[in-house]
Amino acid sequence: MKSYKSFIFESINFRPHSGKIVLRYSLDKELSFEETIMLPDDTLVPDIAKRDDIQAALFALHLIGGISYYKTFCPGKIEIKNGGLSKSEAQFWNTVYLNGLGQFFYENKLDFRNRINFPSSPTPTQTQTPRQSNQKRILVPIGGGKDSLVTIELLKKSGADITLLRVGPHPFIEQLAHDAGLPLLEIRRSLSPALFKLNEKGALNGHVPITAYISILSILVALLYDFDAVVMSDEASSDEGNIKFHGMDINHQWSKSLEFENMFRKYIKTSIGSNIEYFSLLRPFSELKIANLFSGFPKYFGEFTSCNINWKILASPSLPRNGGGAGGGGNRWCCACPKCASVFACLAAFLPREKLEMIFGAIPFENEALMSLYRELLGVSGHKPFECVGTADETKAAFLLAMRRGDLSGTPIMKMFIDEVLPAIKDQEKLIAEVLAIRPEHCIPDLFQKLIVL
Repeated sequence: MKSYKSFIFESINFRPHSGKIVLRYSLDKELSFEETIMLPDDTLVPDIAKRDDIQAALFALHLIGGISYYKTFCPGKIEIKNGGLSKSEAQFWNTVYLNGLGQFFYENKLDFRNRINFPSSPTPTQTQTPRQSNQKRILVPIGGGKDSLVTIELLKKSGADITLLRVGPHPFIEQLAHDAGLPLLEIRRSLSPALFKLNEKGALNGHVPITAYISILSILVALLYDFDAVVMSDEASSDEGNIKFHGMDINHQWSKSLEFENMFRKYIKTSIGSNIEYFSLLRPFSELKIANLFSGFPKYFGEFTSCNINWKILASPSLPRNGGGAGGGGNRWCCACPKCASVFACLAAFLPREKLEMIFGAIPFENEALMSLYRELLGVSGHKPFECVGTADETKAAFLLAMRRGDLSGTPIMKMFIDEVLPAIKDQEKLIAEVLAIRPEHCIPDLFQKLIVL
């Protein structure tokens, strides 16, 4: 395929009267991309687009949105036609692109060193004056899995005015919002058709930091619709990487990490000019602790899913309200991917077999074909799968608790754990306690810290 020398951020077009945002990019001004975002309604006042913080948030959205198109050829030069960056802002975007595309670089065997260089202006960008926030109206992005549901249930205890946010329509999300009894804002994002055509022709493709995109879009929505806080559902486990490559820790979940959270919180205040709070309520918790909390909300058992394979399948009106196991188009769980395997192990620590089978439609521990996957999740072979899964210690603790329950003791996967992993665990109680402990590292405002003392 033809190569390109430069990736260009061309323009942003925001039409408040229709709620439409158009982001334009190009490669060498020859190959163009146009991404569209449709906001929930057309009630925005026309002058809102003139606000400095709205313009800054749109600019940030333009920059993060470009990552999907930049990666097709990863050209050596980056140009920005619709704005400028200070040195610190350019460094922020260098870091986001470098770490956010880490898995992409690894899987495509690309040397990322000195590849990404956002241009900066010798004159620093003027720091915006933050608008005030009182933290009363909260926006919560919801993805359909257990994490955001735990966030929702914890936030309800604060008495705050909570609204859910979803990018893209899906009946699963609508059902969960109904179960939660909360209003749902829906944003529709349409990637450029040119991207898919390029991918079909063999352009580079792979993982992008979608949580970074959702985070920046959420801040824009919060500014447009007068929310005071954006509350994420990113856990402590996301700080752990998967593998080393050219000296860098490659982390599938980097844009869910505390490092990104801290960086973006600063960017919101200094570059967007807003006092909107951005934080993860689940930062002090491990995946296993979140599963522990989620096991106390049975109303969601038949509705949630964390499976990225079956998540792509649109539900029909006759969609079964329980799991479904490997196969069928209406099922919520494939029971064969890393996410299914990890979530099952975590919930097996706290729920009886019959509940697990109701949720998943199958028992992954009975599937010998998952043996190598579970060895990776347990940290005894290979590397941590490139998915949003728990750490090896969390998975070991989950197996220990599931083993003590006893109702999965005869399964091939549990037998493997007992034979190969259990003998190397020197202090079971210490491991379990450490995994379930509440971490002190987080950005949760004082107003909400009482919600995590459990």
